[in-house]
Formats: sequence, C-alpha cells, structure tokens
Amino acid sequence: MAYTIDTYSNSKSWRIEDGTIDQTTDLKLVGKNYAGYGEIQNENFVFLLENFSGQAEPPRKIRGQLWFDSGNSKLKFYDGTKWRTTGGAEVSSSIPTGLKEGDFWWDSSNEQLYTYNGGDFVLIGPQSAGSGQTQIISRSVRDDTGNSRNIITAVVNDETVLTFSSQLFNISTSDIDSQIDGFDTIRPGITLKNTINSTGGVTSGSGASGYRIWGTASNAEKLGGLSASNYVLTNSPDFTGLATFSEDGIQIAGGDLSLKVNEQSTKAIISNENGSQIEFDAKDGFGNLLNPVRIFPNAVIPGFVPGTDTNPTPTIANTSLGSEDYRWPSIYALRYEGLGQVTTALLTPGATYDPDPTSGTMTNGDALFPSVNTAADTVAIRDGNGDIYARYFQGVATEAFYADLAEKYTTDANYPVGTVMAVATQGEAEARAANRGSIAIGVISAEPAFLMNKGCEGQAIGLKGRVPVRIKGPVKKGEPVYVDDDGVASTAINGGCIVGIALATDENAEEKLVECVLKV
Repeated sequence: MAYTIDTYSNSKSWRIEDGTIDQTTDLKLVGKNYAGYGEIQNENFVFLLENFSGQAEPPRKIRGQLWFDSGNSKLKFYDGTKWRTTGGAEVSSSIPTGLKEGDFWWDSSNEQLYTYNGGDFVLIGPQSAGSGQTQIISRSVRDDTGNSRNIITAVVNDETVLTFSSQLFNISTSDIDSQIDGFDTIRPGITLKNTINSTGGVTSGSGASGYRIWGTASNAEKLGGLSASNYVLTNSPDFTGLATFSEDGIQIAGGDLSLKVNEQSTKAIISNENGSQIEFDAKDGFGNLLNPVRIFPNAVIPGFVPGTDTNPTPTIANTSLGSEDYRWPSIYALRYEGLGQVTTALLTPGATYDPDPTSGTMTNGDALFPSVNTAADTVAIRDGNGDIYARYFQGVATEAFYADLAEKYTTDANYPVGTVMAVATQGEAEARAANRGSIAIGVISAEPAFLMNKGCEGQAIGLKGRVPVRIKGPVKKGEPVYVDDDGVASTAINGGCIVGIALATDENAEEKLVECVLKV
C-alpha cells in the first residue's frame, strides 16, 4: 500500500508506491517492500552526514537543504531561490544577486569586504583609491626608548601624509617596522609629513608641493618659531596701543630701505639707503606684475616691462602721466622735450581760455586773434582747420608749396582753370575772358602759392609764377603763347599780347592745359 511523505512545512509532498523509489530529490525515497532498501537508506544518511559535499551543487535541491561547497569550503543552504552561505561572506568577482540585508560579499577581484543594506552594498574595507592604499590606519610604533606608542596615520596612495597622536615622542631609528617616511618626531595632535625635527619643525617644500595645514586657524601659539606676543597686533588701527616708532622709522632688509619722518619737520620720507633707485610695481588686469615707475635722485622715469620666452629683453614701460578719465589740472615745468600729439589748446601769454577745461573751446575772439606774442622762439597757433592767424606777419618766406602769386577778382562768369583773363570794360565784374586785341591781366589759378584778397568774392587769377594755361594748337617748350579768343591762348601772334612762355611740348591740335611761365 502506497504512502505519502510531507515536508515539515506541508508545502510539498511525495506519494511513494510500493516497491518503487522516488528520485525527485537528492535523497532517494524508498517505497514498501523495495528489495535492497538498506543500501539506499544508508547512502541517504551519508549524504546528510556530509551535507552533499562536492564542487557541484545538488541538482534536485529543496528549500532548507544544506550543501557543503567543497570548492570554496563553504556550508550553504538553499532558500528556495538560490544557495546562500551560512557563515562568512559571499565570494565573487562580480556583484552577487539575491542577498539579504546584513549579508556579506567578499569582492575577490579587489579584495574588499562589503555588507548588503537591503538596497546597496556598503564597503567595509579595506579602502582604496587608484593603485595604492588610501585609508586611515591605527598602528603601533616604537619610540627611541623602546616603548610602544599608539598612533593613527592617514595614508594616500601608500604615502603617509599625517599622523594623530596624544603623546610627544621620537620614532625609533633601529626598529625598521616603526619607521615612517618623512617623520622622525611625532607630536601631540596632528603632525604633517616632512615636519622634520632636525629642521626646527618647519614643513619642507614650497607652495602647493609642500605639506601644509590649509584653512583658517582660530588661534596659534607661535609663528616662525616666535611667540604671538612678539608680533604687532591689529587690535589698534594705528598701533598706539602696542608700539610706537621714533623719527628713525622702520628699516627693511638691513637698512636698505627706510620709512621715517624728517627730524626738522613732520615730512614723511621713503628713502633708499643702499642704491639710487626706487621701483613701484603694480599688477595689470591679467595679474602680471609690472614696473610702471622708477625714481632716481634726479629723475622720475618709466619702469620696465619684463621680457618673454621669445624675447627675453625687457622693454620700457608704456606709462602715462594721468589718463583720459583722470587728468592733472596743471603741469608746470621749465622745459618740455618730446612729441605733443594731442592738445586741447596752445595759448600765447595773455590769451584767455574757457574756464571749463573739458569743453575745449576758447572765449570771445581769441581763437581768431589771440593776444600777440612777439617773443623769440614762440609757437604760432592754428585753428580747427589748420590755418594760422595773426594781426601782423613779418618775415621772409623762403619756400611755398604751390607755384603762383594770385589775387581775387570778380568775374562775369565762373571760368575754368587756365583761362586767360582781361579787364571787363562793361558790367560790374572786374574781369572777363580775354579775346584778340585785349590785354591779358592773368590766368585763372588752380592752386596759388600766395593768394591776395582771400576774403573777397571772385576767382583767384594768377599774376606771376607758373600756372597751367588753356592753349589750342601745337606748342613747343620755350615758345611764347599769346591771347586768342574766348580766354584761350595760342602760339599765333594774331595781334594779341603775350601771356607766357610754354614749359612743355604738346603737339596735340586740340585745346589742352600746358604749364607756362606768366609774362603778363
């Protein structure tokens, strides 16, 4: 007669028929009257005794079954989903799944222990960053008397950068295991690497490469080996509550520079006691330290701009006296040498100027006729058009940019340059185009070197010098030209008066301009 086998939790059962064996689990379940059942039951006992020891997991496991994983020497149980370690940690090179809160995982790739908090893995240790060890370590070292001292060290990439201690002692030089690179004396509190006792406890290195305590210290007993009482304090802005200085002042660098007050007055003095130069340095907008000004015993001069990698030679600083926004109201000097590129006004003594220097305008008629300065070697004044005005001009003009002497006359029409002109015998105009039989008085000028009656109406008529003349017909250099009709000249006499002598040859029969020496 068959019978039924139930699990302890009644979650599963097996019906075993007479004379049969059920092999749906890792233990063989024997039915009634099965021949040879003794061997099978004894094997079942052995399997239970050894907890199915083997490198491969039991293939027909049931919930709660034990298995000794001989490959990892771990006793595991099956929770209905996966095999779980009963003690120690889950060993894996990758993140395991199915762990419960409080389970451990040993990361065999990085040799680190984690615990599972139900949602993520939390590193227990050892801590690491990069290829080296990075963590806080408690350790015991021996001092120079052989006694054991307990300290805490901070290690970054296998390098000890600081220690914490409650005692002052020297590390043993004979115990190799106690020695720490960069440390010889351990002090109460924090001791940084390279705070070597033989160098007075001064941290070696400079800038970012040295070991420093960075941040704000609310108090300090010493600075540079001197107690705080040896330093000037800032609790009194003028230091009267702490120290006063005599008229001898303060000396810097063994007396090279002194700050003092003159003995006979209250005049403050900055004095270079060793050498003849004082420099003033300031940073520009890019953080470069420049030297805009230097002071010598007999001069205040621009400083130097440092050289570069490509051009190491220093150059003179481009230092200005004042700026566009900040101007000196007045500058007095006995002598000025240099190029004055821009000026609002240049006045002779006695000329007046607008009281507001920013407007840049002169008052009344001073711009046209400033007070005349007859002193030698003074400067003439130009207006906004570049013209020079004076009440009188006396002297010798040795050069002129243009070639003829001209005077303005009214004309009966607007004539082109080079037109031969004569006196207008009729009408109100003073001059008209010359014709045969009339007497030429000059030629319409293009660019007179000297123009008389500039302010009068009319056209500039060249009277003397060289001017372009309208000529018809061929002409040769050196030939005289005479008055022809309609203000034009030619080489034919035709009863007309002479106009001038041609300075160029032109065989063209058409009318053209030929430069001539006037003979009117």
